[in-house]
Amino acid sequence: MSFSWGRVGAIVRKELRDYRRNRFVLVFTMAVLPLLFIILPMVQLFTIPEVAATTVLDRRIGLSLLYLLLIPAIVPSALAAYTVVGEREQGTLEPILTTPLRSEEFLVGKALAALIPTLIIAYAMLAIFYIGAAIVAHPAVSSAVFQRSHVLVQLVFTPLLAAWSIWVGIAISTRMSDVRAAQQLGVFASLPPLAIVALMGLNVITPSPALALGLAAALLAVDVLGWRAVAGMFNRERLIAGRR
Repeated sequence: MSFSWGRVGAIVRKELRDYRRNRFVLVFTMAVLPLLFIILPMVQLFTIPEVAATTVLDRRIGLSLLYLLLIPAIVPSALAAYTVVGEREQGTLEPILTTPLRSEEFLVGKALAALIPTLIIAYAMLAIFYIGAAIVAHPAVSSAVFQRSHVLVQLVFTPLLAAWSIWVGIAISTRMSDVRAAQQLGVFASLPPLAIVALMGLNVITPSPALALGLAAALLAVDVLGWRAVAGMFNRERLIAGRR
């Protein structure tokens, strides 16, 4: 049986319906967390004095942008950690896995269902941040925010961090029996790649387009390996039998 994007779409639509019914996902993960991670950087941005030392300016802006990258790191990890263990708790995992649906279709559908809302939310928050910087921040601060390296890091690393968090979250979800424990573990496991981005955002590592693209290529390779590892771990017979 060949890979079918139609079956992948069916999984995506089912997941999005489940999100709407799950208040924790809808309210906390998709609303409260993004609002928190946009309020904090806006406060950082608007409290920077008009005349500030370069080191202070870089640190405050780097910290502001780092808050925004927490959205693609944390939001999808909570969603992905729910994918398998959540289906098991609802009693819907076995019926799904006994259909002709391929394991790859199941995993890709679950991953896209976590990735699509994450990117919409993350880029929407980023747009709000940049609009606020352009309208309200002091000209010197606004100019620093719109530096090419800062914009490039945000645009490139947002989907890559999200992909890492999704594969880690799904891997954890296949091995856990409790949704909350899976989500907590998934959030912690999603943070390590963010450390490198943080070092660039805070200018501990001098950011440049070449460095950012090199690290992005490395993270993309890790994401691909993560997908293969999760596909290898996904054992339908074991999951249907209820074994972890």
